[in-house]
Amino acid sequence: MPNTLDLKRRIRSVKNTEQLTRAMKMVAAARLRRSQEQILAARPYAHRMHEVLARLACCTDAGHHPLLAERGDERVEILVVTSDRGLCGGFNSSIIRRTEAFLAEPGRSDAPLHIVGRRAADYFKGKPVTIHSSYADVFRDFSFTRAREIGQDMIQRFMKGELDAVYIVYNQFKSAIQQNVVVEKLLPLVRIEAAAAVRHEYIYEPPPEQLLDALLHRHVNVQLWAALLESNAAENGARMVAMDAATKNAGELIDRLTLQMNRIRQAAITREIIEVVSGSDALG
Repeated sequence: MPNTLDLKRRIRSVKNTEQLTRAMKMVAAARLRRSQEQILAARPYAHRMHEVLARLACCTDAGHHPLLAERGDERVEILVVTSDRGLCGGFNSSIIRRTEAFLAEPGRSDAPLHIVGRRAADYFKGKPVTIHSSYADVFRDFSFTRAREIGQDMIQRFMKGELDAVYIVYNQFKSAIQQNVVVEKLLPLVRIEAAAAVRHEYIYEPPPEQLLDALLHRHVNVQLWAALLESNAAENGARMVAMDAATKNAGELIDRLTLQMNRIRQAAITREIIEVVSGSDALG
């Protein structure tokens, strides 16, 4: 049976934890808002780029571009996106489970991994898999340039014919309380259909073929950038929810410990009163 001193120490410890989790929840909420703003800001850019590519497809032979070439599914590599830190519920474990399920599919057990985030890197270091590259602290100062650096090697090797396909496994942001693990094909790009109706004639400078090549490279980077933005928002949402639950649990534990301490105090006071009354009866 714990005494009041032990309970006081434990209550103080839980209160300190509660303050920490509440602060982490507030930080995660602020980062989530910023991540959502970045996602909303990126959508018009991605939409406009798709429109331009559709127009270029009308006046070029886009279907034969290397980034659109379907080559089968034998030489596959996987980009796995997790977080650098924990305390975000099942955010990382769900990605790792989905990646392992993907690797368990026929012909994919030896697929090399490109890893974003320390959590997946630490996990797969002890597994019989090939880690081609690993990136940490990506979201500390995240930008489109950082996303382009991550995708550059894969794009170059795909263009050279060294790869058949690149898949990305990440958490897609739905809301603060919902994230969906998705597996998407990053390379080759989904074939871009020519615009159904072109209202205006454009004079392209540089030539359409050269412009298409540059924009397709950028389109891959934009898709990767969007996926990383989604993952960052999902991570912050998961951490906010996890810290909110931890704060509530700490509050409930404090209430239970306080009640237990008060009962011990009450029992001690009652015992002392009984002793005083018993003593007075003996004297009387």
